[in-house]
Amino acid sequence: MFDLQRLRALVVTVDGFYVRDRALARQQKKMKEILAARSPADAEARTYVDAVRKYFEGFEREARAHLKHVDRELEKLYQVQFNLTAERGVAQRRVEATQGVLSTIAELGG
Repeated sequence: MFDLQRLRALVVTVDGFYVRDRALARQQKKMKEILAARSPADAEARTYVDAVRKYFEGFEREARAHLKHVDRELEKLYQVQFNLTAERGVAQRRVEATQGVLSTIAELGG
């Protein structure tokens, strides 16, 4: 037997998502209608929960793959930032060194 309060909460949660899957959209609509009229039978609740699980397991896999991709891109970006920071330090030291030489030349009157 399904916990009716949790099932209702699940329906509300799923309703907050833009669901493009027609099978889940049908099940969502059907379950909302059932809950508005009565308590669902165990088989009806199980069918709904199975449809939600199937959709969200795929949705989670897709989201995890996207997160992994973004993490890889961030790692590349951090490496570029690290390299540019190091290059900037080298360039700054060169500027300071050449300024020292040019300052000495200016002091010599040249």
